[in-house]
Amino acid sequence: FLPKHTKIFGYARSDRTDEWLRDRIKPFLRKDEPDAESELEDFLKLCVYRRGQYASAEDMAKTIQEADKFEKDSLNGSGMKANRLFYFAIPPSVYGNVAAAIRKSGVTDDGWTRMIIEKPFGHDLKSAQELASRLAGLFTEDFIFRIDHYLGKEMVQNMLVLRFGNVFFEPLWNSKYIDCVYISFKEPFGTEGRGGYFDSSGIIRDVMQNHLLQVLSLFAMEPPTSIDDGSSVRNEKVKLLKSIEPIKLDDVVVGQYIGSKDGKKPGYKDDETLKNKDSITPTFCSMILRICNHRWDGVPFIMRAGKALDQRKAEIRVQFRKVPGARRMFPSEFIPRNELVIRLQPNESLYIRTNVKAPGLMTHPTQNELDLTYKNRYGNVDNPSAYSRLLLEVMRGNQGAFVRSDELLRAWEIFTPLLQELEEKKIKPLPYEYGGRGPKEADDLAIKAGYDEHTLNLRIKAGPRDNREGGRFTSREFDAYVENVQDEEELSP
Repeated sequence: FLPKHTKIFGYARSDRTDEWLRDRIKPFLRKDEPDAESELEDFLKLCVYRRGQYASAEDMAKTIQEADKFEKDSLNGSGMKANRLFYFAIPPSVYGNVAAAIRKSGVTDDGWTRMIIEKPFGHDLKSAQELASRLAGLFTEDFIFRIDHYLGKEMVQNMLVLRFGNVFFEPLWNSKYIDCVYISFKEPFGTEGRGGYFDSSGIIRDVMQNHLLQVLSLFAMEPPTSIDDGSSVRNEKVKLLKSIEPIKLDDVVVGQYIGSKDGKKPGYKDDETLKNKDSITPTFCSMILRICNHRWDGVPFIMRAGKALDQRKAEIRVQFRKVPGARRMFPSEFIPRNELVIRLQPNESLYIRTNVKAPGLMTHPTQNELDLTYKNRYGNVDNPSAYSRLLLEVMRGNQGAFVRSDELLRAWEIFTPLLQELEEKKIKPLPYEYGGRGPKEADDLAIKAGYDEHTLNLRIKAGPRDNREGGRFTSREFDAYVENVQDEEELSP
């Protein structure tokens, strides 16, 4: 996919060399193809390093002049156009200055000029508005690609096909059949020496306001005119975001991890890079979002994210309503809730928890899975990384997988009041042990919002799904299920 006449400039303030840049890049390049080594070396030759100040139009112009010469020498007489892609992997405080330097001397005359901008896109609504205004004064929106790598993940990109390419899902995708939606993000490690950086953001800004909200908007939005029309997709996402009601503090639980039981893992405040040892920055948060529109009114969206938890996982769990009349039809049995689970990472998968008769002479309902685990079904198919997909989308000019300005500002409108309230009231996060599930109060919040308590207890007893083969129960999960069935006190009255 890389054009023949390509040159990659690394530009930063440090005094480095071409070889230094190539040595930094090389460990991250894949080498599992037959001719990979020679192709790898050919690619590295395309990469050069140039030093300059971010805010200096003069320094930037020197590099641009070198790019001009390369374009003229390599494209002379070919009739091809010269395209330029700038990747802003720099502090947001200098976005405006760099964009101004590009506007002055970096826009190509005959091809396209595009800019990829990494998060954070501001710290709150005010700073995001200032940043958006500065960029809008220099470039129109078609130049700008705000990248959120979650929008490049296989299962996130699969969302539109799953929803709108299957006739049996759309009739169920509403408050009549769905009881609640649970969007979770777990990391099994803490800040690991990045506490100083993380303390200025916290888990809400770091994960929820961007990654998880993007996932929610794709899951819940109305059908776009075309999935190939970036404006159509983003229009529907913005409509959905405008329907989200203000987040109430009573619908929020924040936590901060402490050291593990065995003492091997430190707590958040033990991070040597954290200067404020009285920090109340949350490393965990669970909250309820409510969408007031025709499709989703009354359905709680439980959003949960945390560091130093019991596993690595990001998923959407759709819990359907109780089966009508089940208590009468199966008077001595417990009928678990049906769930559709979209596993975003790791082990990308899609599975439906469905109730069937257990093998044997008795009519005993049991729950199993209709399972599509990608590594089992598509084991030999190359699954590119999220950034690979998104870089290709930029070169193709498809903006549907990137964040538009109005979408960004609406996201901050949703979260800024909550962040300000947490900070102004100095809400102390609840402690939870490194390697655990997070604060128990988060589970209580999910149950209060409407997530089925029996299903939650079963999931806790069963443990992480990743040790399962296909859709079958592990012995631990089956024992937990049987215990739940036999425990009459846990049955709904």
